[in-house]
Amino acid sequence: MFKGRQFDQSVILLCVRWYLAYSLSLRDLEEMMAERGIAVDHTTIHRWTVRYAPLLLERFNRRKRCVTGRWHIDETYIKVSGQWMYLYRAIDSVGDTVEFWFSEQRDLLSAKRFFRKALARHGRPDRVVIDGSQTNLEAIVSCDTTNRLQDRFRRRLKPIEIRKSKYLNNRIEQDHRRMKRRVRPILGFKSQASAAIMLSGIEMVHMMRKQQARYAFNPNPSLAEQFAILVA
Repeated sequence: MFKGRQFDQSVILLCVRWYLAYSLSLRDLEEMMAERGIAVDHTTIHRWTVRYAPLLLERFNRRKRCVTGRWHIDETYIKVSGQWMYLYRAIDSVGDTVEFWFSEQRDLLSAKRFFRKALARHGRPDRVVIDGSQTNLEAIVSCDTTNRLQDRFRRRLKPIEIRKSKYLNNRIEQDHRRMKRRVRPILGFKSQASAAIMLSGIEMVHMMRKQQARYAFNPNPSLAEQFAILVA
């Protein structure tokens, strides 16, 4: 993964982990590394994060454990180049992250893409809780119908139970806050592509803190240990 890089693997991994996990700016990290005798520009740290966050997430997803059959779905706002965009997110009944999807629009097509992605990775849930969003309701009903019709085993699958309740969805609202706490110091992303990559890395660290991956020889690893295992 780090072949041909000027800096040592441990330096790159440390900068990427600190930037994704903690409320630090790129210039904060540049200064912190300088105190350790390592001269690295903040733009270099940004390029490292954009380069390696998707690769680490791909390896993490291979180890990600199953989620429960009761999901909470909602979207939250993320500012990109002065405009609001939307991060669709889902967690299960114990608070584990099910799936996420970053979109420029908040419409039926985006909601369908998000729910199809969740279905493809985790299979069909028994129940989905949403707020009062009619768009999310239509997306779930449409994807559920298509999924049942395309079932290759020709089973008589029950429709997914959908509950619309603003108060039952407080669980995911609280989970949004943990994500936004890390996004806030970034002070806005410059492009949608960069925002999608950074958010995927932040979501990965969020899942790491929830211990959502399986590691054969260490049932409760720290963040640093999890990063090291993914790179090994």
